[in-house]
Amino acid sequence: MGLENFWFVLIVVLWSGYFLLEGFDFGVGMLLPFVPRNESERGAMFESIGPVWDGNEVWLVVAGAATFAAFPAWYATMFSGFYLAFLLLLFFLIIRVVSFEWREKSESAGWRRAWTAANALGSTGIALIWGVGLANLIHGIPLDSQGDYDGNLVDLFTPYTVFAGLTFVLVFAFHGATYLGVRTEGGLHRRVGGAARRLALPAAIVGATFLSWTVVVAHDRNHKEVFPVIVPAVLGVAALGLAALFAFRDRNGLAFTMTACGSVAAVATLFTGLYPRAIVSSPNFANSLDLSSAASAHYTLAVMTVVALIAAPIVLLYQGWTYYVFRARLRGEEIHPSEAIPRSTGG
Repeated sequence: MGLENFWFVLIVVLWSGYFLLEGFDFGVGMLLPFVPRNESERGAMFESIGPVWDGNEVWLVVAGAATFAAFPAWYATMFSGFYLAFLLLLFFLIIRVVSFEWREKSESAGWRRAWTAANALGSTGIALIWGVGLANLIHGIPLDSQGDYDGNLVDLFTPYTVFAGLTFVLVFAFHGATYLGVRTEGGLHRRVGGAARRLALPAAIVGATFLSWTVVVAHDRNHKEVFPVIVPAVLGVAALGLAALFAFRDRNGLAFTMTACGSVAAVATLFTGLYPRAIVSSPNFANSLDLSSAASAHYTLAVMTVVALIAAPIVLLYQGWTYYVFRARLRGEEIHPSEAIPRSTGG
């Protein structure tokens, strides 16, 4: 396997890790207006992702940096074609990041509601835009003979790409509900379980439809055979179906594992259908950007490979340790003064 293929696979792994981890972060944010019944439970939901959400964002930073270094032409074409979409994505990222810090700056109920809504809006918007953006890579965007984007913002929105965005929103909401199922207890845990059951069937059906549609798009738009694209698609359909089954049976750990597998399978299906191209050009398929033509020089890729093989295990061990430390379940119950101060038993 050539180094450009190695780095393509590594970038797929980075995107998979990002959506596996940030996917439940986004899902928790989407559920904030609907699941908790009081401020303590909303605080518990924030606390469930508070220690890890910024570490999860590192996967996006590394994926972007790896694309820039390994495939500069791919990076340049995406940023020229998706410029306005990325600006909107940046807006949603900023308000979501700010919401974690500013929500705690005041005890005012209105202030906290505003930043809770900002987190929910940002989480939903990010998931929607990522779904639309990644789907465009395989569905095709208008490129000229130089590999430059030759369209406008409206060209990014087609039935398939919009459906992909909505799928990401729904699947991540389900993923967030199953994550909360393993992080909460008490009354909040019961409400989270109810949300997971309500989301289970819609997420499984919409996810299965998206994965099947992606196999068709890869065949029609990127001249791919059904195999091997169908392999991760089938695995994704099975994972989401099992996640729904486990959610109805209150098997929280297994449900979360399956939504995680479904998120990874969605990314794998998209990029398996895209290979060996970085971006499909439509309507002129001849202008599609191939990995070989988009890749950096061999020496650059070789140096990057050595650095990645040294640094990646360290980062993975550190992030795994972080999740282990913050593994305790949360209740989100209000503590009243009479409960917080022990009563004297002395006479």
